[in-house]
Amino acid sequence: MTLLDELIVPHKDETRLIAIGQGDLTDLPPDRRVDLLVISAFPDDYGPVPGTLMHALHKKGVSVASLATRKFADLRTTCSCWLSERVVSDHPGIRFDRILCFEPLVRGTPPETVGDIFRALTPFLTEPTSVAMPVLAAGRQGWRVDQVLPPLLDAAVHWMSLGLPLTRLEVIEKDPARAEALGTTFASLKPKYDAVPTVVSSSATEPFAYDVFISYARANEAHATALVAELKAQRPDIRVFVDQQELNPGAAWQQSLFEALDACRKVITLYSPEYVASKVCKEEWNIAWCRHRESDESILYPIYLRTAALPTYMRLVQYTDCREADAAGLRDAASAFLRTLG
Repeated sequence: MTLLDELIVPHKDETRLIAIGQGDLTDLPPDRRVDLLVISAFPDDYGPVPGTLMHALHKKGVSVASLATRKFADLRTTCSCWLSERVVSDHPGIRFDRILCFEPLVRGTPPETVGDIFRALTPFLTEPTSVAMPVLAAGRQGWRVDQVLPPLLDAAVHWMSLGLPLTRLEVIEKDPARAEALGTTFASLKPKYDAVPTVVSSSATEPFAYDVFISYARANEAHATALVAELKAQRPDIRVFVDQQELNPGAAWQQSLFEALDACRKVITLYSPEYVASKVCKEEWNIAWCRHRESDESILYPIYLRTAALPTYMRLVQYTDCREADAAGLRDAASAFLRTLG
């Protein structure tokens, strides 16, 4: 394992690391052990084709095809990824606990969707985590390093500086030609992050522009409007940001969403089947969740609007139950929320 270059990502009083190198991800030395290995695949195609990382894993007792039959979490419809159960292998070079399989063609091209890796990880990373990956989609899928690395690096720097507890990210390439291209591209991108400040919350230095951001699915717009009316009826001077944004499918990191959420002191989320299925709602939830974990006060204020199959991670923050869009419940929820503002 040869480390070629690195980038320091500042976060509060900590520093986080993105490193690149040449080596074998199925033969990691003890000091390079990671919590998670990220790989890429064609949709539902996990055959151990000779010359691929999947084949190297298979030879050392890790069958991605077998892991795919018992996924720990399947997030492909919204985040292009699935997360495996714990990996069991007696081979000394297998030094990771889980695999995150990135299947970009489910939702778009690899450069468009590589940021989904961090969106997929956000709900599950509850403690400092290290991750390793090859240059994704550069093998059988045929994408060049200079096409995939820039959006990957952009998303990684933003999420790590925002508060995602990803302390070390290593991109390790076994193929010498791709490793050389990796080093060249990485070196060309580093000045961008030296010159441009990483994501820093405005809340630490200036007042919020809004008291609350309302995160809701478009199908629930009438209920969101009713909630805003109730909040203003009870406190006329409350400053409410009602989201009208859409995700840019070509962006690995949604800067506009971060800026909107960062301008708001708190975030109300309206849980419903449509909310759970919405890509933009999940992006808003992920950004708010990072802020929630980093803040001294509660940021997220979920309201359970209509019965839905809530993901486990959405249950991590206590919600106010207003099912099924109960008008009296929404009035009480508005009152309870206003008390949290002081």
